[in-house]
Amino acid sequence: MATTEKISPGMQQYLDIKKSYPDAFLLFRMGDFYELFYEDAVKAAQILELTLTSRNKNSDKPIPMAGVPYHSIQQYIDTLVDLGHKVAIAEQMEDPKTAVGVVKRDVVQVITPGTAVDALNNGKENNFLVAIETDESAYALSYLDLATGEFFVTSLSDFETVTDEISSLKAREVVMGYEPSEVELQILENQLNVLVSRETIGFDNADLIDYGLSALEISVTSKLLNYIMTTQKRQLTHLQPVKHYEIKDFLLMDAASKKSLDLISNARTGKKMGSLYWLLDETKTAMGTRMLRTWIDRPLVSESAIQKRQAIIQTFLDHFFERSDLTETLKGVYDIERLAARVSFGKANPKDLLQLAQTLSNVPAIKAVLTDMQSDVLFSVIGQLDEIPELFELIRNAIDENAPAIIMDGNIIKSGFNATLDDYRVIMRDGTSWIAELETKERATSGISNLKIDYNKKDGYYFHITNSNLSQVPEHFFRKATLKNSERYGTEALAKLESQMLDARENSANLEYELFLQVREQTEKFITRIQKLAKVIAGVDVLQSLAVVAENNHYIKPDIIKNGQEIHIKNGRHAVVEKVMGAQEYVPNSIDFDEKTMIQLITGPNMSGKSTYMRELALTVVMAQLGSYIPADSVLLPIFDAIFTRIGAADDLISGQSTFMVEMMEANHAIRRATKNSLILFDELGRGTATYDGIALAQAIVEYIHENVGAKTLFATHYHELVALETVLEHLTNVHVATLEENGEVTFLHKIETGPADKSYGIHVAKIAGLPSDLLERASVILSELEDGTVDMKVPPVIPVQSSQSESQQLDLFGESSELAEKIRAIDIMNLTPMAAMNELFELKKLV
Repeated sequence: MATTEKISPGMQQYLDIKKSYPDAFLLFRMGDFYELFYEDAVKAAQILELTLTSRNKNSDKPIPMAGVPYHSIQQYIDTLVDLGHKVAIAEQMEDPKTAVGVVKRDVVQVITPGTAVDALNNGKENNFLVAIETDESAYALSYLDLATGEFFVTSLSDFETVTDEISSLKAREVVMGYEPSEVELQILENQLNVLVSRETIGFDNADLIDYGLSALEISVTSKLLNYIMTTQKRQLTHLQPVKHYEIKDFLLMDAASKKSLDLISNARTGKKMGSLYWLLDETKTAMGTRMLRTWIDRPLVSESAIQKRQAIIQTFLDHFFERSDLTETLKGVYDIERLAARVSFGKANPKDLLQLAQTLSNVPAIKAVLTDMQSDVLFSVIGQLDEIPELFELIRNAIDENAPAIIMDGNIIKSGFNATLDDYRVIMRDGTSWIAELETKERATSGISNLKIDYNKKDGYYFHITNSNLSQVPEHFFRKATLKNSERYGTEALAKLESQMLDARENSANLEYELFLQVREQTEKFITRIQKLAKVIAGVDVLQSLAVVAENNHYIKPDIIKNGQEIHIKNGRHAVVEKVMGAQEYVPNSIDFDEKTMIQLITGPNMSGKSTYMRELALTVVMAQLGSYIPADSVLLPIFDAIFTRIGAADDLISGQSTFMVEMMEANHAIRRATKNSLILFDELGRGTATYDGIALAQAIVEYIHENVGAKTLFATHYHELVALETVLEHLTNVHVATLEENGEVTFLHKIETGPADKSYGIHVAKIAGLPSDLLERASVILSELEDGTVDMKVPPVIPVQSSQSESQQLDLFGESSELAEKIRAIDIMNLTPMAAMNELFELKKLV
């Protein structure tokens, strides 16, 4: 970047600052623009579609330059950050008018994908920044959301679990507290697609770090804090003390399982619609929406905690009218969790404080509605609804209800809040009438009938007197300006009024600004209470949402037994599929595991509903353990500690892994980590390799789970040879998807029944897919030969090819109809218009 040519002091200043931020776009404030130079300018011009110009155009080495207006900078920052880049903001630190030499500039903030607060998302999703540390025997992972102040840390055994956590958190940036290996870096950057940053120095803050943590956890949290403080360059009072958590405190699901179950987004489209999150989201607040995502992502394993949520949902269901009032009240609740962050950042404007006050004004109504329900399970919730009356009164008394969002334009502070401000306003309000009175007085004294007072920025207030009246100008008037046909005069009285009015206007604006900053600083003292209130309101919102979904879809409360060994789901439905299809079309299925049953081996044709049946069980478990009601007639479940899935086939193209390799890696992940309290779902395992290899591996995996793991397992397979395992494995039972076969036509009933399937029905599936009829007939002939055993499978099964019926029909057709042949030969194809071709075809069809 550096050049041997002599450069200006301003450019040298840019280069000196840029050295400290080599991995960020440096936006360098120069007057009304933020400028980019050198490589930053070239790259930004392409990304942001800016005009690329240059400084020192006449030099042998002109400097590339691109700029954006200061008033529209945020949209450009958002675009760069959203694409995974860092942006350093260098501001002018002194007034250019009074600066001696080069204006002092310094970076005031570095915005990164993990620290973006004003990013493009709508506030309904967390933006977590993750940090990782290791001592080579274990890992520590810490994460926080700068917009909400949430701050967590945990210890993990291996890097695979670390990557699962990063995926679950949907982090966009990871801060490495150590030098990662090439393999780790490749996984983070290429597979997880996160920005990798470095931080080797810790930040010591006893208020934020709980010293009950391990040394490794303290190290990772302190490095994450230091990265935040270094990039944001301000005290962040809204950051909450770090909370320790264990992944075993929640239902464990790896990233692949969450994706295959469509928990947060639809795996096929990547959209919210078609996911469990979409189904359950009837929340009314942004805080509730974020909490719902968290609950879905981290279902509970505590029986008492699950039952507490169920009890509140039942209370809401029992009080329809009160719940309707609660829903309406929640609509007036703003995102006070993020408002607290804006206060801490010094970015809160009058509108933000008014929204905070509006939310606080709704808290008594929320408490009243919950109290009217007269339920013991709500007492603790009601007690935590802090109305924060001191803050509400402060904002109500200080901020005008019609205050603008911009804090420099005045009209922010209410009358009566500050006596001095009120005096200024009296002067500004009454000054106009004082001017009018002075104008009337001087007109009468001078005898000039058309004498009037005007105003402009250059001359201020003045008496406008035409040349024809100059002889009547009073002695106490003094000339301010001369025009072609008139003169402008002033008086001491007018000058005094002008001074009072202009001073009042300027002083009023400055005082309002100072008063607003004081109110904002006082609001900052309540941040901890605001954050606690936000969590309580969010929890109430999520529970009312689950109640609404349960009522609208006729869900029932599941019975959950901590150490149970049985699964009984009567007429269960896959909640999301049912919602998409409609309840009238969906075929329910019961799922039963008695104490002795460990594995269900599922056989049946493709497209018949095996995968839906498996997902139904997994989704039922997730819904039950997050506290939701369930689509079924009745449900009895144990509490699972983990769900492992292998459903669907997808090559991992980025890392160059085949479908079969992915299958085996996920199978290995499941059988090594699962316990007897886990749930395993394997769909068509082994299909990615040769038949005998696939059968051998599938059987070995089933046997291993049966003998060594003991987890409840659904194992769907197209290898019918495996159904014989029921006779040798005590805890395995066969089930299959029922079919109806009449007159050679097969109907899949989508119902699971006991026993093995008798056929594959693969050709019937191909028929449904629309393959040509002659191809299907040919497949049936080959299948018959194979089933009869007339084909030697040691060599490729080559069955004689027969002449097709269509070919013989064509020969017979032309043999019998010389008239048709002559007609076709007579057609002049090269000179045929489209319309004429249609007519010819019509005539030929009639002839046939």
